[in-house]
Amino acid sequence: MFTPALCRATALVAAILAPSAATAGEITVFAAASMTNAMADVEARFEADTGHDVTVSLAGSSALARQIRQGAPADIFISANTGWMDALEADGLVEEGTRFDLLNNAIVLIAADASAAPVEVGPDMDLAGLLGDGRLAMALVDAVPAGIYGKAALETLGLWDSVAPRVAQADNVRAALAFVATGEAPYGIVYATDAVAEDDVTVVATFPTQTHPPIVYPAAALGQSDTSLTQDFLDFLRGPEARAAFARQGFVVVGD
Repeated sequence: MFTPALCRATALVAAILAPSAATAGEITVFAAASMTNAMADVEARFEADTGHDVTVSLAGSSALARQIRQGAPADIFISANTGWMDALEADGLVEEGTRFDLLNNAIVLIAADASAAPVEVGPDMDLAGLLGDGRLAMALVDAVPAGIYGKAALETLGLWDSVAPRVAQADNVRAALAFVATGEAPYGIVYATDAVAEDDVTVVATFPTQTHPPIVYPAAALGQSDTSLTQDFLDFLRGPEARAAFARQGFVVVGD
């Protein structure tokens, strides 16, 4: 039975809870596929700390940039290279003054065979011989950052022409990782952070930084955003919880 006192208490509780529900917001983040594990951690921590809802859309940076150009409702973009962010900025789609470099990464050669021997990276590396009758898994070499970096490294080493016909290109770096993890390709080139996230591959070499452009992940708010949470989320990305989440996945946080 509802007594007057109980009704007053119920009304008081409702009054206390109503403001927090009313102020809960939503934000949509487009992030490179190589950030899958780290962004799951960041998303959970931001939501727990703020009570706001985060939707993270993950794909190759090129695919995400195309979606943004076509009007996809994203508030923040985190690219796996500067080129796609530069393109959106040139189109006037990036909120002025919000862009910053968030992360660095490395690219590695991975093998499906757990007993695969380490490989010395250099012009004399017989990558074609390592592949045998198999293929080299890579993200799209002319569009997806991981593929672009990998192709650049192989070109610098003078190895690209010998393996180009043997490359199995995937829509994004996580798909290339899956090719190797499932044994569909004996070797692949992915980010170091992808290799950390997958137990069924073995890192056999790391490409020297001088063989490819610097791997930089810029982040920025998008001009089309209509939420007031963009700066809060960008600040969170640079805060201790997010930095720790990125470091756990093998990223190097810019400024550390």
